[in-house]
Amino acid sequence: MRAVFLDVESLDQHDLDLRPLTAAFDELILYPATSTDQVLQRVQDAQVIITNKVQISAQVMQQCPQLKLILISATGTNNVDLAQAKAQGIVVCNCQGYGTSAVAQHTLALMLALATSLLKYDHAVKQGVWNSSKQFCLLDFPIVELAGKTLGIVGYGELGQAVAKLAQAFDMRVLIATLPDRPQREGRLPLSELLPQVDFLTLHCPLTDSTRNLISTDEFELMKASAFLINCARGGIVDEAALAQALREGRIAGAATDVLTVEPPKDGNVLLAADIPNLIITPHSAWGSVDARQRIVQQMVENVTAFQQGQPIRQVA
Repeated sequence: MRAVFLDVESLDQHDLDLRPLTAAFDELILYPATSTDQVLQRVQDAQVIITNKVQISAQVMQQCPQLKLILISATGTNNVDLAQAKAQGIVVCNCQGYGTSAVAQHTLALMLALATSLLKYDHAVKQGVWNSSKQFCLLDFPIVELAGKTLGIVGYGELGQAVAKLAQAFDMRVLIATLPDRPQREGRLPLSELLPQVDFLTLHCPLTDSTRNLISTDEFELMKASAFLINCARGGIVDEAALAQALREGRIAGAATDVLTVEPPKDGNVLLAADIPNLIITPHSAWGSVDARQRIVQQMVENVTAFQQGQPIRQVA
């Protein structure tokens, strides 16, 4: 089978072993990145397309009668016209659960960084503040323990459950929110009841019409002034302007986000302002451990092998 990978650079493949993936095909062409106007030329003779973010439209598929399989090197499928793939009998398979450990670990790392004022202390030391201290230690910034604190989780799928397990190892109390437009389930709380109770709030739900701006001004008003927000889900779930305002006004104690509404933020973002206190931003890197990215490669090998055997797995179309 002849295959093309349209945006292998999106996996930062330099520290990965791609040999198993290459061996799965008769020919595999790797393109670092592919622009919209390059897609058709590059896939026209391929039987298999591998894409992470490059759009595979109905128009492209219609001009590729030999196309049999599309492998998405991620979980999200919005970059592939699944209806057209189904109409043409093209199998589409994605990758699933590869980043659970990495994202859960990153979530706890952000929680710990906020709880210990880690970045503030690091900055103070590098600025020479410790050198001039009158005692052996610096205690200029608040430090709180996770033990005994309450963690609220919005989105209790595989990721939310992994975070809950880690939080419980820190002796935290875990509360689970009911997502909007979902039936109330035993043991879960409406967001309006959960928010006033939490010391940390972490988001792990998908971005949908019902979760867009789920955390905004009204929600910040319900939270404790000592509470922290962590978002390792999607940028649009948090109203970014409302978060900036809440931090400036001290309505919550701090926040950390791995995601923004537009990525990368080439045209800026309200959260990138220099005057926002106690905000940590990481560049959508929570998922990107070497282990997680190698797991993506392995799942794609499994997907193509299963397809060749006539028993597709992780099939989304």
